[in-house]
Amino acid sequence: MKKYTILMTFFLLIAISSCKSDTKKDTAKETQKTQQVQDSIYKATGLKYAMSTKATLGKNLMGAIQKKGTEHALEFCNTKAIPLTDSMAMAQKAIIKRVSDKPRNPDNQANAEELGYIKTFKEQLAAGQQPEGIVKKKDGKVHFYYPIATNQMCLQCHGTPNEQIKPQVMTMIDKLYPEDKAKGYAINEVRGIWNVVFDEGE
Repeated sequence: MKKYTILMTFFLLIAISSCKSDTKKDTAKETQKTQQVQDSIYKATGLKYAMSTKATLGKNLMGAIQKKGTEHALEFCNTKAIPLTDSMAMAQKAIIKRVSDKPRNPDNQANAEELGYIKTFKEQLAAGQQPEGIVKKKDGKVHFYYPIATNQMCLQCHGTPNEQIKPQVMTMIDKLYPEDKAKGYAINEVRGIWNVVFDEGE
């Protein structure tokens, strides 16, 4: 009888231990699932802020090109792009930046962390993958990173000099941006990233 009692106690302890282990696994799965849902929401929010800013910049840029040509668009970018981005950020109650590893304006130089994300997006694109936004959380803030890829229109100012970039445009670039590094791109290359920062509760 004593042996039976010991054996029953032993099996009962194993059963309890197994239940606790299963509970921990279930809790971990639920936490992971919640985290994934939350990150999806943050990605959607960050993308909305980035794309609405892109649309506003693009609309104004196209207006400048249509009025006075690509050279005038360069003047717009030189004086209006950053203030317009800042005004969009203020409206969204966020911080919105466009940064690059090869900036035209030195104020758009990516920092060490941002350079790492640019590298990641370039590798994904080179491997034939469609880059997705990256979400990081720090000190109650959400940081959303998303690639800026070149299209045909971009090459008017960011392509190869004297091919896609016309000589008169090249002259204006040299005048306005003596430290320019943002040339030599082809279509569908990562030219930089959006860095959007907002509160976790947004």
